[in-house]
Amino acid sequence: MRYTFAIGDIHGCIDPLNRMIDQVEAYAPEGTVVFLGDYVDRGPDSKSVLDRIIAGPSGQWSWICLKGNHEDMMVAAYADSDSRDVWMSNGGLETEMSYDGRVPSQHLQWATDRPLMHVDRHRIFVHAGVVPEFPLERQTKRDLLWLRFPPGESSDYWGKHLVHGHTPSLSNPVTTGNRTNIDSACVFGGKLSCAVFDDDAPGGPIDFIEVKA
Repeated sequence: MRYTFAIGDIHGCIDPLNRMIDQVEAYAPEGTVVFLGDYVDRGPDSKSVLDRIIAGPSGQWSWICLKGNHEDMMVAAYADSDSRDVWMSNGGLETEMSYDGRVPSQHLQWATDRPLMHVDRHRIFVHAGVVPEFPLERQTKRDLLWLRFPPGESSDYWGKHLVHGHTPSLSNPVTTGNRTNIDSACVFGGKLSCAVFDDDAPGGPIDFIEVKA
């Protein structure tokens, strides 16, 4: 059996991230890990989080690192001074403090290059959400990075299960119909959550891994 592990919003929380990676690697000898974005901002150590994520996996593991709205804001803040205040008010100050100054160009380029979506045979992985009224290939960047679902909302999502973060809650991870939200508010005193999927079976998670902040 092969697994895909989807990890929710990290927001500069390096210790939960390191413990989560250890638990995922203890769960199976290999597999795919999809990080759903928001590695930076608000938490105390965005630099260490990006250093660890960029260093990549060990052994036979494959990592897919999606872009979150906070990476998008960070990149925009360095590209356009008019965007800096928006980033600062959303946790950018803590990120720059973790670097003792400016975010280096290598990390900005890495954030720029992140994909917005990962689709496999049974599931769609995005940071925030999708609009089911439009085809998957016509989803906007803003929706993929910023959309929030009303409580209880689900759809058929083109016959796949939707996996996302972005909307934090201490009660997450929660599966609602064909949709699973794994943003468990790690940076707000919650936990870092990971949804475990059987690559050969359609539908929602078969398990969750949770690490206290």
